[in-house]
This record gives sequence, structure tokens and C-alpha cells, in this order.
Amino acid sequence: MDEKYYPEKIEEKWQRVWAETGAFEVEPGSDTDARPKFFCLEMLPYPSGFLHMGHVRNYSIGDALAWHKRLQGFNVLHPIGWDSFGQPAEQAAIKRNVQPREWTEDNIAHMRGQFKRLGVSFDWRREMAAHRPDYYKWDQWFFLKMLERGLIYRRTSPINWCPKEETVLSNEQSSGGVCWRCGTPVEKRDLEQWFIRTTEYAEQLLADMKEIEAGWPERVLTMQRNWIGRSEGAYVDFPIKDSDAKVRVFTTRIDTIYGATAIVVAAEHPLLDQLEESPLKEKVTAFVARVKAERASRAAAPGEEEEKEGVNTGLFAVNPFSGEQLPVWVANYVLIEYGAGAVMAVPAHDERDFEFAQKYSLPICRVIERVSHEQESIPHNEASGLDQSVAMPHAFTDYGILVNSAEWGGKLSADAMREMATYAAEKNFGGGAVTYRLRDWGISRQRFWGAPIPIVYCGVCGIVPVPEKDLPILLPERAEFTGAGKSPLASVAEFVNTSCPKCGKEARRETDTMDTFVDSSWYFFRYCDPTNADAPFDKAKVAYWTPVDQYIGGIEHAVMHLLYTRFWTKMMRDIGLVTFNEPVKNLLTQGMVTNVVEGTGEWKAMSKSLGNGVDPDEMIEAYGADAVRLFVMFAAPPENELRWLETGIEGAVRFLRRVYNFVWRWREHVESTPNATDAGEFSDAARALRRKTHQTIARITQDFSELHFNTSIAALMELLNALGDFDSATGAPAAASASDKFAVREALEALVLMLAPFTPHVAEELWEALGHAGGLLASGARWPVADAELARKEALEIPVQINGKLRGRIQATPDTSEDELREAALADEKVRAHMEGRQVVKVIVVPQRLVNIVVR
Repeated sequence: MDEKYYPEKIEEKWQRVWAETGAFEVEPGSDTDARPKFFCLEMLPYPSGFLHMGHVRNYSIGDALAWHKRLQGFNVLHPIGWDSFGQPAEQAAIKRNVQPREWTEDNIAHMRGQFKRLGVSFDWRREMAAHRPDYYKWDQWFFLKMLERGLIYRRTSPINWCPKEETVLSNEQSSGGVCWRCGTPVEKRDLEQWFIRTTEYAEQLLADMKEIEAGWPERVLTMQRNWIGRSEGAYVDFPIKDSDAKVRVFTTRIDTIYGATAIVVAAEHPLLDQLEESPLKEKVTAFVARVKAERASRAAAPGEEEEKEGVNTGLFAVNPFSGEQLPVWVANYVLIEYGAGAVMAVPAHDERDFEFAQKYSLPICRVIERVSHEQESIPHNEASGLDQSVAMPHAFTDYGILVNSAEWGGKLSADAMREMATYAAEKNFGGGAVTYRLRDWGISRQRFWGAPIPIVYCGVCGIVPVPEKDLPILLPERAEFTGAGKSPLASVAEFVNTSCPKCGKEARRETDTMDTFVDSSWYFFRYCDPTNADAPFDKAKVAYWTPVDQYIGGIEHAVMHLLYTRFWTKMMRDIGLVTFNEPVKNLLTQGMVTNVVEGTGEWKAMSKSLGNGVDPDEMIEAYGADAVRLFVMFAAPPENELRWLETGIEGAVRFLRRVYNFVWRWREHVESTPNATDAGEFSDAARALRRKTHQTIARITQDFSELHFNTSIAALMELLNALGDFDSATGAPAAASASDKFAVREALEALVLMLAPFTPHVAEELWEALGHAGGLLASGARWPVADAELARKEALEIPVQINGKLRGRIQATPDTSEDELREAALADEKVRAHMEGRQVVKVIVVPQRLVNIVVR
């Protein structure tokens, strides 16, 4: 141990030791290994070329937890890999005239070096990368397995298209009407593509939330519930007058069907093809074209906060309950993607329909009244229909009692909804139904840098899956990148041209590749068995390590990656690879790292484009990795925004230097201290230090269980201050008694052990300096355990007076509040006996000294 703290030298030393000894390499436990397992995982990074401070924060959080669990005796799996497919590599290929593979591998090499300089305790043997064939072979294998089970299909459909990235986006990736990656407004196009039937698992995705609600943020679960969007109601088929066509409507309020005054369809609804003979065809066609164009160019989500517009088609639909003819309109607020692409407009009981009806003078027919407690019944005449239009200031959207609804009049909404759905089913024009906002996952991407889809197209056999024995279908080494929307794979003849696996005749390969969220849906299972050439993973190894015990990543993945990986796990369960429903027990969504944008004074997420980014390498070079890590863990609770302040790192360095200097000062004097029993009588100062030590252990152990890292670091700083106070009070270490030395050693070892999760390099160095050869892990160090008796706060005996005369005593601690002292004094039996029959005028409390009760 050097006399002075040189972070660069210490960090290089211990990084070398960890690498040479395989300090973080683990295997599944055996029958003789009783250690519990802990799978600690951060979301894998995209290899853009450089780590940013958001990465540093994310992986510092995970590493702190991994170190904590190791020191508690857990068998900790802490792996790393690369989400290395994706559009940025192709953009780099276009801009820099370099192949995506070369660009990606160079970036991985640089970022791997950054991770190692940061000292993150990964098991590097398990490193995987999505762009390498030994990984994406199994993407293709999963595709074939889902195809066999009917979970993958191909169809032409309106898709979300990013004109800048020139590729398809899923609904999740185009939430808000903009591309999730570049922010460009999304367009709608018709394209043939491959889909995964995520909707088959919609109910399970909702129901199984009960298994994770204790460990996942409620905000994430709420976002997923809303995205899945379960609606329970009924569907009703409305026949079109003078036609064999029908319009299917889904409604959650079938009890209001007698108040329907129109049927409103989406611009893409196939019913509009019935307009050949309609005199309104030209007007409708122009309106539909305008709606589609506005949706394609609008940055806001379709249908959100826009003025409601519509056109009468001239068609009429027959209400199967009342027999009334309702005009059919087409409007911009109805979306083909949701429900059945058509709604029954009930202006009296739906705010959206009310607004539309007022604009276009549609009838408003009230069919639900508020239930009144003052009356036993509400009149419900038999009349109903469009001639019963009423004036209403706004829609009445509550449940109530039905009126103007034929034989259902007088029934409560809940009863009527159930009975009317049954009636519709009996008459074969509807029935009860559940719908979801969730849509199937479109995975086709018109790009080169992704997992090839294992399908060939044969003129004789049609669509033919590639046999499993022929996997992986390899990406070509090179392709021409033009920036055009067509996949670059389509121009690589040796890739496209192949033979049919069935008949052997000429065929062509699918040239779309898979969405990169396929890669990230199951990657952490591969960490458990990363070199398996015969299967995605060994079931026994995965059964040992998974589910993931703690997952750490950004809230922005709530309805993309985190939803897809839950689906993928259920699919793997159903094909016999795993036995559980949910992949992650506990989830932490960490906050963004922000910095001031120069010239604006605004705090924004660090970004190259905003010029407010901070290079971690520069910070490590200037202050050391430990100080950088300590600052990002101390500056804010992990789930909150972290505002970057370089002065905070300077403070972290000062703290670490103080710890280092204190160990240097005392190291030779505490190397051979006796145990607590043999140390002799403890002085008041030593007892106080031991109390603080064990209180700190208890506090930080509890904080770690709740992921309160910033308060843990604050507690360590308090313990160091207590050591400093003890040092000042007792004088030179050489003159310290055996009991004083024991108290100091106990405090220092606890301090160093609890510092290890945040600053592992210097903790290793200090632990070795305290006489433990090889550092923390090599010496078998364990997390300290608080002694409850020692941690108990020192009791005070507080005298209680009545009108100045001593009448009793109560026990309290130094931090007992005035209110607590007052209540304890008034509750004391001896004191109450002296107060009997007398009135308390006031209670005077002198904290830690006295309670005086004034009575008369």
C-alpha cells in the first residue's frame, strides 16, 4: 500500500488481478454447493462506439448489487453482451463506406475496453453479440418453432413506416406517431410482412402480472396494462341496407345501443368498397384520401387531440335491436387497428360521439338515466329512436338505468349488458367479447443488419421454411448500401438465389431481416449457456440461473423490450424450454443522466447533438473509476434523474482519499488486535464507535435490500466522520488501548466491506492493507452482520416532574422527539397516579434531560 492514494495505479492493479484469477467467473451450483444463486442483469447495450454516463450509471447500479450479493455469499451471475444488430450500423456503412460487421466489431472492442477500465465485475466468458451467427442461428430456430405452432404468419397489412430509417416499425416502436429511434413522423403503408401472434398471449400477459407486481414498478405495469388494453364488452353485426354486407361493431356499452344514431367507420374500412353506386362516392373518396395523408404526416398519434371530422357515405345500417336505419359515416377519429374499425355513435352517452354529433347535427337520444335513491323506479316509455332527440349540455357517460330501450327499459346497466349480449348471441348477430389494444408484432425489417428470416420462396412449393439442419442462414460478408428502402440483401445475388428445400428447384430467399427486439427478447437465457452449439441453451443451466433476480434498465423499454421478453418467455415455456411464466423477478428503471445545455440553462439528457455529453474515459483519467462510480451512485436515488456536476466527483475523490489516509494511518496498529472478549474494557468513545459501526451495518444492509444506494453512501460518510471524531479524541494510534484498536479495526473493516460495491478497486486495496492477503474475494470476505444489541441506541433515563417535584423516570434514546417524550411521561403509571383528579395545564420538555408536567 502506497502512502498516498493513486487511483490509476490501484485500479490497474486490481483489474489485472481480477482478469488473471477469473474473479467473477461462475458456474451453476452443485449438490455440494449450498450457496443461493443471484442473477444480476443490466439491459445489454447497443455498441454505438462509446459508453456514455447513462451507461456508467446503469452498470454501476448493477455492479454494486452484484458485489453486495457476492459478499453475502451468493453465487452471482453478472454477464454482459451486445445488442449489436440494428439500423445505425447501416447508416454508418453509408456515411463511412465501411461494412456494418467491421464497424460493429470495432465498436465492441472499444466499449469492452471502457467497461474494463470502469472495473465492472462481468463474467466476460459469457459475452454474446446478437450479430454473430452462433447467436442469431437461434433467432432463426425460434422463428421456425413459432411457425410450426402457428404463432408466425405472413400477410399484407397497413404498417408503420419510418421514411428516414426506411424500415417498418412495430406499434410499440411508433408510439406517439413518431419513430422510436430518430423521432421522424411515421407514415402508413401497405406491405407484406411477417407477424408474431403476440395477441395469443394477451390475457396471460395481463393475468401473470400478479406474479411480478411485488418486484416491478407500478408505473411499468400500468403502461403495459394500458398498452395491452383489455376491453370487455360485446360485438354486434349491423346489416347494411340493400346489401349482403354487415358492419361489425365492438362496444363496451351495449346497454346504450338504443341510443345509437349513426355507425362510424375508419377510413380504411372495407365497407367503403360498397360505394360504387353511391352519389357520395367522390366526396367520400376525397375525404378518405385526405385522412390517410394527414395521418401519414402528422407527428401526433393518429386520432389524438385532433378535430373530429367525417363524411356521410350515403349507406344505412340496420340496428338489429331496434330495427332502425342508421346513417353510415366515415370519420378520422375511428382507427382500423382498434376494435373492428367501426363504432356505433351514441352521442348521449359518449363524449367523443357527442362532439361529433353536435358538429354534424346528428340526433342525440338519451337511453340511460342516473339511478335515483329518492325514487323506486324511473319511467321508461316504449318509444325510442332517432325521433327522440333531446337537448343535453354534455354526454352522460355513467352507468345507470335504461330508458327508451324497449323491453330492456328499467333495467340497470350491468344487468342489461349481460342480458343484451346473451340475446345477440341467441339471435346470431353478436355476443359477448373481449378485445385488446395489443396488436400482433410485425418483425419484418427492410434492412441488411439483422437476423435473416429462414424462409425461401419457390415457384412450385410456395413459402418454404428452411430446415433446422441448414441453420444458420448466414448474412453475406458484404453488401451495397444505397440508403434506398429496399433491403440491401436483395442486391446480393449469392444470398438471394438458392434452391427449394422441398423440390430442389430454383428459389429465392426472404430478404427482410428480423426486428432487433427479437434478439433482445431472450438474450439473458443465452448468458446461462453461451457456447451451446446444439440448442439455444441447456435447460438444466437455465433452470438453475433463471428467472433473473434483478433487472436494471430504462423506463423507455416498458412496452417494447419488457413486453416482448415476457411474451417470449411464455412461448419458450410452451415449447418446453423453461417451466416458469415470468422472466424477471425484480425490475429497477433507473433515471436519466442530464447536463446543462450550453447557452440555454436547461437540463437535458446527455446527447452528442445537444453538446452536453460527458466522456467517461476523460472522467476516469482525471478522477479514477471508483470516484466516477461513487458519484453517480450518490448524487440521486437510482430511479430519479441525475444532474451531472463535476464538483460532485471532486467530492467523491476527497472522501476516498480520507478513507485511504485513515487506513494508512491505522493499518500497522490494528493488524493483530485481539477479539472483543480479550480486548478489555471499552472506553465510552470506543463503545460509541462500535455502536455507530453496527448501526451503519444495519442501515446499509436494509438500504441495499431496497436499492437505496445514495443513502448507503451517506451512511458510510457518517461512519468515516465517527472514525475521525474517535481519532481526534483518543490521539495517536500507537498509544491506543487494545480495546480502542479493536473498535477502530471493526469499524474500518466494516467501512471497507460496505464500500466495495461502490468503489471495488480501492476497497480491495484497503482490505489487503488491513492484513487480508489477495483482497476481498480471494480472502473469502463476507458482508458484515450487525449486532442488534450493539446497534441499539444508548438509553437515557429522563426524570419526570409534576409541578417541579420528581414523580417518576422514563427510558428514551438521544433522538426521541419532544412529542414522544411528552406522550411517554403522561402514560407512565407512577406519574398518572400523582395526576389523578387534576388537570394538566402544560407539559415542558427539555430534550434528553427533563419532562415537567404542570397541573392544577
